[in-house]
Amino acid sequence: MDFITGIANNVYFAPRYRRIERYATQATDIQEQVLRRLIHKAAHTEWGGKYDYTSIKNYAQFTERLPIQTYEEVKGWVERARQGEKNVLWPGVTRWFAKSSGTTNDKSKFIPVTSDSIQDTHYRGGKDAIALYLHINPKSHFSTGKSLVLGGSHAPNLTTNHSLVGDLSAILIENMPSAGMFLRVPSKQTALMEHFELKMEAIAQETMHRNVVSLSGVPSWMLVLIKHILAKTGKQTLDQVWPNLEVFFHGGVAFTPYREQFKQIINKQDMLYVETYNASEGYFATQNDLGDPAMLLMIDYGIFYEFIPLDEVGKENPKIVPLWDVELGKNYAMVISTSAGLWRYMIGDTVKFTCKDPYKIVITGRTKHFINAFGEELIVDNAEKGLAKACAETGALVAEYSAAPVFMDENAKCRHQWLIEFAQMPDSIDHFAKVLDDTLKTINSDYEAKRQNNLALQPLEIIVARKNLFHDWLNGKGKLGGQHKIPRLSNTREYIEEMLKLNN
Repeated sequence: MDFITGIANNVYFAPRYRRIERYATQATDIQEQVLRRLIHKAAHTEWGGKYDYTSIKNYAQFTERLPIQTYEEVKGWVERARQGEKNVLWPGVTRWFAKSSGTTNDKSKFIPVTSDSIQDTHYRGGKDAIALYLHINPKSHFSTGKSLVLGGSHAPNLTTNHSLVGDLSAILIENMPSAGMFLRVPSKQTALMEHFELKMEAIAQETMHRNVVSLSGVPSWMLVLIKHILAKTGKQTLDQVWPNLEVFFHGGVAFTPYREQFKQIINKQDMLYVETYNASEGYFATQNDLGDPAMLLMIDYGIFYEFIPLDEVGKENPKIVPLWDVELGKNYAMVISTSAGLWRYMIGDTVKFTCKDPYKIVITGRTKHFINAFGEELIVDNAEKGLAKACAETGALVAEYSAAPVFMDENAKCRHQWLIEFAQMPDSIDHFAKVLDDTLKTINSDYEAKRQNNLALQPLEIIVARKNLFHDWLNGKGKLGGQHKIPRLSNTREYIEEMLKLNN
């Protein structure tokens, strides 16, 4: 570890890491303290008055008073806060709102981002990612160069006379002190540019001659930027541009389809990849062991966690458990109460716990991103594992994909249809399809049962997407950059039909 990084580590990051170690033995106490702090802080808001927060003494009373919320239930409260009303969901005026980039609904969602949540959740998450990374990599030279952070493509804008809306990354940049911008590139002006293609060019111009040591962003958009920089510099691999590059902090989408592509364009054996779980609603988890794909759930921020078993989602009175009652290996929908004024709010992500001392999770999908048209219960985690196996056995690289059911064709046959853009074609599409299908059978017993003897489900179908199809689809919806995502799995054909029209 270099001298400057060593000083930073000893003064801040190492002491913080020792506090994080308490997660393994004091998780219940930590989370109960978080809940008490949130309830106390919001007791005199209008929301707190409605549910009589001043008399809530424990978790049981909290769950008895408050129902589970989706955006539809809380939307009216959020709109009042956006109009400048004080003390609605959280004390004071909420000035900032992150525009949701969810792909399950074209209508925008405006997620409140309070001053408290910026400090005690989002910024703490970023700092802790570095603390955990320096513990993983004690030889790091993190502080000797610049961190390239690729954020959203929409600068904050005044959508009412009282509030500002933008991508979460733009909100965090706007509120970041100048000292925090010192080690980051690109400049604030460039980072907040709205037009994605122009922004890529500006970032390339600013950064290609700098000493970049780390990358941070969504893998799909980072790949676009890297390829643009390689084209401008005439270099074959990114380490020829930035020889001191050592780590990529990635999040927003599963890394599995992109891992091999990054290995090809960053030709460094010691290059490290750290997954983070950061969303508009909060910063939730960071990978703390590169030998384990699961992420450490960050439990002492301004977030209290609850979980709904996936098979209970949508029921009138679903079973809901706090962190200390979760089971390993079970899929849960995540519910959060936060210092942004979200209360028992379903964020739409599903996770699975792999460890409880400390609590570690993997993201398994979205509550609305799955295929269960025929009882097969196919989730994104299954899809990623199946594609990884198919790529490994056929020499393929998947750039992007989306899948949906074919409910009944002209021969009264049902199947799954996969639209895949390959960065590198497989040795055979048929071979790729068979490996994918067989792997899904192996890891998902419901899928295997429905595929038995081709009775309920025929073999899956793969359609090869033209180059840049998914980029063009997002562009047509005004969703380039940031954390805008391709809907990987859908239970309807809405998205895939739009994509197929573009493909033809």
